[in-house]
Amino acid sequence: MHKLLYRTAGLTAFIIAGCSSLHQNSLKLASDATGATQVKSIEFSGTGRWYQFGQAPSPDLPWPPFALKNYTADINYETASARVQISRLQEIEPGRNRPQPTEQKADQYVSGAFAWNVAPPAAGASSATPTITSQPTATEERAAEIWATPQGFLRAAQTHQATIEEKGNDTQVSFTLDGKYRYQGTLNANNQLTNVKTWIDNPVLGDTLVETQYSDYKVFDGGLFPSHIVRLQGGYPVLDLNVTTVKANPTVDIPVPAEAAKKPNTIVAANKLADGVYYLTGGTHHSVAIEQLNHIVLVEAPQNEERSLALIEKLKETIPNKPIKYVINTHAHFDHSGGLRTFVDTGATIVTHQPNQAYYEKIWSVPHSIRPDNLEKSKKTPNFINFAGKQVISDGKRNIEIHSLTGNSHNDAFVTVYLPKEKILIEADAYTPPAANAPAPTSVNPYSLNLYETIQKLKLDVGQIAALHGPRVVTLADLRAAVGLTRVAK
Repeated sequence: MHKLLYRTAGLTAFIIAGCSSLHQNSLKLASDATGATQVKSIEFSGTGRWYQFGQAPSPDLPWPPFALKNYTADINYETASARVQISRLQEIEPGRNRPQPTEQKADQYVSGAFAWNVAPPAAGASSATPTITSQPTATEERAAEIWATPQGFLRAAQTHQATIEEKGNDTQVSFTLDGKYRYQGTLNANNQLTNVKTWIDNPVLGDTLVETQYSDYKVFDGGLFPSHIVRLQGGYPVLDLNVTTVKANPTVDIPVPAEAAKKPNTIVAANKLADGVYYLTGGTHHSVAIEQLNHIVLVEAPQNEERSLALIEKLKETIPNKPIKYVINTHAHFDHSGGLRTFVDTGATIVTHQPNQAYYEKIWSVPHSIRPDNLEKSKKTPNFINFAGKQVISDGKRNIEIHSLTGNSHNDAFVTVYLPKEKILIEADAYTPPAANAPAPTSVNPYSLNLYETIQKLKLDVGQIAALHGPRVVTLADLRAAVGLTRVAK
């Protein structure tokens, strides 16, 4: 039994097909109770926990937790815009050795087709102007957060031909936004929205379920609003919020800055580290290309397909007429594995630590129907080399050693790459060199200490460190200084 809701001549009209009276007015009653029709904007704040999506230390573990000192969302439903301000502090999971936590602040925006972040000026900066950074890959997720709120969902249901179906004592409301984003909500017997599901694209997970659960409704400014919100993404919580204040119809005016409206331009620069070894930079995440006799070995395919396609084009120019045969993956965090699928489509073999292969095979079988990538179109089967401990890729002239970073709490299947002839170490996230004039760290990062201890244990003769984050190539002396061993001989 279904009930179809549609808009005609500016009025909301219902077509009811055999629905019981219990469900006939559920959408209207829920909208009235929350004030959805009258609430054109909303602000809600609270505390709880935030979790870092895509950064699980192991594929079978949840996203790492942060204590939320503050979470404030300002939403304008009429302009489809929002600002979320977060103050958080990472919690240390039992058995893990993480860097000393410091308070992190995030200021995140979305308006229509544009998303961006705003950061305050750095301490001691000559300019007092905040830094605006475009975040085009966050647009879908932030838009979903708008329309998954109770007022947002109920407003959208009344303007997007929602279908209504009985589910026992509950009512299921479904509609589609922009022709591709499905929303499915559940109203309980008290006409309260208890659950919203929608699906967005993710470069690693494909069509990714975002589920928001609402409970403990209370009377706030403007109507009923849940005092407890839990949001899950990729099967694990990303937000657990205890709502303390709600304001109806605050002024929420979010103009799109010029920096956010610029079309993203993926740039790759090839910097020669040694004969046949190139440091591929141009953003927040880097890669290294290593030429062998008949092919190229690429270390890291980060972020997304756009970045990988740019890497491929740059390597055609830098090392022409040789295919990319192997892609070495340092670990499974999404920002370091989001471009791997592109290389699977080209026929490259993915070289990764042993536990990761089964994980990749599982998640890469999920459809990418919202934003089909090349692998979704080709349906090619991935090829892997998995290992534990040490793996060597050799063409008889140049050896590439891959070593496990055992005991590094950043990730449980974590590797570094070493070129013995060139004395170059390639690593991601274990050590991120600061800018040359940056102040010294006040505490030792345990990930960096583990990296240094691994170098010493394996007796690696390191001349250069090509970090896959950071502004520059450094030396072993820089790493020693970072872990408080400046006076220790090499």
